[in-house]
Amino acid sequence: MAGRYGRPRSVLRMRTVAGQVFLLQVAIVVLLVAAAIAALVLQSRADGDREARNRSVAVAEAFANAPGIETALKSADPTLVLQPRTEAARKSSEVDFIVVMNTQGIRYTHPIPNRIGKKFVGTLQPALSGHVVTEKITGTIGPLVQAVVPVYGHSGKDNGKVIGLVSAGITVNRVSGVVDDQFPLLFGAAAGILLLTTGGTALVSRRLRRQTHGLGPAEMTRMYEHHDAVLHAVREGVIIVGGDGCLLLANDEACRLLDLPSDVEGRPVADLGLDPATGRLLASGRVVTDEVHPVGERLLAINQRSTDQAGGPPGSVTTLRDTTELRALTGRADVARGRLKLLYDAGTEIGTTLDVVRTCEELAEFGSTRFADIVTVDLAEDVLIGEEPTAPTGAAIEMRRTATSGAPADSGLYPVGKLIRFEPATTLGASLTSGKAALEADLAAFSGWHLQSPGRARKIVAHGIHSRIAVPLSARGVILGVVIFWRSDKPEPFEDEELSLAEELAARAAVSIDNARRYTREHTMAVTLQRSLLPRGLPEQNAVEAAYRYLPAQAGRGGLGGVGGDWFDIIPLPGARVALVVGDVVGHGLHAAATMGRLRTAVHNFATLDLPPDEILWHLDELVTRLDQDEGAEEAEGSVTGATCLYAIYDPASGKCTMARAGHVQPMLLLPDGTAETVDVPGGPPLGLGGLPFETWQRQLPEETRLVLFTDGLVEDRDRDLDEGIGLLSHTLAEHSGRAPEETCEAVLDALLPERPSDDIALLVARTRVLDTAHVSDWEVPPDPSAVAQIRAAAVRKLIEWGLAEEAFTAELILSELVTNSIRYASGPIRVRLIRDTSLICEVSDSSSTSPHLRQAATTDEGGRGLFLVAQLAERWGTRYTTSGKVIWTEQALTGIDLVAVEDDDEDA
Repeated sequence: MAGRYGRPRSVLRMRTVAGQVFLLQVAIVVLLVAAAIAALVLQSRADGDREARNRSVAVAEAFANAPGIETALKSADPTLVLQPRTEAARKSSEVDFIVVMNTQGIRYTHPIPNRIGKKFVGTLQPALSGHVVTEKITGTIGPLVQAVVPVYGHSGKDNGKVIGLVSAGITVNRVSGVVDDQFPLLFGAAAGILLLTTGGTALVSRRLRRQTHGLGPAEMTRMYEHHDAVLHAVREGVIIVGGDGCLLLANDEACRLLDLPSDVEGRPVADLGLDPATGRLLASGRVVTDEVHPVGERLLAINQRSTDQAGGPPGSVTTLRDTTELRALTGRADVARGRLKLLYDAGTEIGTTLDVVRTCEELAEFGSTRFADIVTVDLAEDVLIGEEPTAPTGAAIEMRRTATSGAPADSGLYPVGKLIRFEPATTLGASLTSGKAALEADLAAFSGWHLQSPGRARKIVAHGIHSRIAVPLSARGVILGVVIFWRSDKPEPFEDEELSLAEELAARAAVSIDNARRYTREHTMAVTLQRSLLPRGLPEQNAVEAAYRYLPAQAGRGGLGGVGGDWFDIIPLPGARVALVVGDVVGHGLHAAATMGRLRTAVHNFATLDLPPDEILWHLDELVTRLDQDEGAEEAEGSVTGATCLYAIYDPASGKCTMARAGHVQPMLLLPDGTAETVDVPGGPPLGLGGLPFETWQRQLPEETRLVLFTDGLVEDRDRDLDEGIGLLSHTLAEHSGRAPEETCEAVLDALLPERPSDDIALLVARTRVLDTAHVSDWEVPPDPSAVAQIRAAAVRKLIEWGLAEEAFTAELILSELVTNSIRYASGPIRVRLIRDTSLICEVSDSSSTSPHLRQAATTDEGGRGLFLVAQLAERWGTRYTTSGKVIWTEQALTGIDLVAVEDDDEDA
């Protein structure tokens, strides 16, 4: 038999309401008893889980903080120290295991010894970040709860860091077995309650049967079905609307939320006076889920379902939930997320370069677009030059306006570059002295901030700027400056909640500014050191006409670049020759500059030996290797390995140029006919590698040839490879072949210099000169002592011809001694050469490799005074070796009158 709405009757087919109530009550009692049993079981399990978590966390934290745990973890064998302790602690704390592991999860201890040294099974990452991790897993001993806690270091560089992990675990059954003892009592009580309730239900059913006066099942079923629909659909406020659109039921919560009168039942929904959207929803019966409707000052989440499902009566049941407070909390959460996003973006957009002014500009630009309408940044003068600012005192504080964003020209705010004096009596002066931020919600009140400049303050307010926050820029406890956030376009003033956001934004920017300041200081120190080590001018010499350029790399994003280790040099050599040097030390900063100075000094010292280029590089390579070995492996970062060098010698008397290179980029030649070519100097390893020889390149160069020596920073860049740069340099040189060295340097830099060089650039351009025969004279000397007089006479005639009669006597003595020594001690051809340059140069060459030595002759010695006289008469003297022997040379200073004569002779020539 089916009910009126198609719902089946009771399975026992009770015809009376009393019988059906009896069965219903019995079923309810059974369900309640079952629910009580289930609740007890679940509660026992929950209590077991909670007890297991609490005990595992307590044991793990107690062991992690136990004295000696840090020492044990840092010992040579942590397992030997910790395994006995963990087993003793496990047994005393009645847990199933205590495991100590390192930060990679490798076990040091375990109740089962063969699992020591294996990877721990569980979640570790939150514990490595400083959090306590608890999790429930099923292990080999059954369901268990384990906790993982971090172990912090308390000494040295590990202070405050996670140096290990401790895990403790216990099975759930071990702490929840008490429920088994309660089941007999529970079942006995349930049976007694069931019997008592059944008897009571029978009495109630008998009484109900008498009181219903034979009420039929159909009427009672209809009543039950409506109440059943309410019981199963109600959540908070409940409204039932019938199929005819009339309100059947509205509980007290619904009346309160919708502000309905108490006699609302039976009235059409359209006559309830609800807002249109809510009224249409209730009348339509449309199914909705958590649809939010504003009703008065409340936000209601509405759920609506039809009641005619599964044979129910036509109509709808609606539940109402007040979400006003939830929405307010959600709004505050959205604001918090927005502020976190703001601070995250500030970290990525402020401090992108290690430049103090640029960092301030980024702070102003970011703050004016994301937080305020106008932002100004003022810094102490010391910060702008990289120095540590002085702590504020009771006197006035001076700041330089460094950046402004969003400020109109006529706003009354100080312009960029203005030196501002903050008096202690003003709001900003007090803020800078105390280091605390200051909020002025209403600038028009002129509550003290205007004392800085009353006239400007009135202009600022008149321009519509109505609120500001001033935050000192503080890093490491030192005030660097102040950032001021101004509001003009937004009508809302700054609030106290925004003060903390401004402080956080300023704190992050201050760190970037301080980093840039310290970089500026170090960069200035490195530049000063480097400038002191590089040549300050070109030496006096006539072999080449030279010009040079040196440009340090510029600091880019993240501080890349800066002062480096490129260098160049022009070293006058005996015999009117000149050495041209270009080198490059890998890296940037103080170490690269200092290393460059060491290598440049070494090159100067080796050049005094007057050795060929390949031997110079060999000695330099030996020096670098020895320096690296002396510094030791513990100071590997101080190694100078990675330096390159190109050494060239040019002789204007013969026009010969000799070069050797150690890992350096090839130089270029610009010939007088305008042809630019790369010099194929044999390559050698960079300095410091050792083991490989260096080879020389030699060529006769015509006069007016331009030697172009440079470092790789000129031709290679992040956007241009080496071959492309060499091609561009060759093309530029060919286009400007007729220019002087200075003009050539300018043309090359204009064509090849990148916008922000990432590496140092050293460029040296030397235009060769050749001494004509009027300035050079040489003779071959027969190996006969009688030839000495002939050579002396020929030399005196040449000197008189050059207008150097005053130097003739001294030169005659010098030549006499040097030629006599060569004839006496050397063999093979002997040659004499006189060169008129900035000084008078006398050279005597022979095939012997034995060098004369200056010594002090005793009063009884018959000889040994000749070379001593040479050293006294000449301004400089020395020996250089050639492939066929040696050359002994001397230099004599020329008098002023004779120099004029030389210049006149040059003009006549």
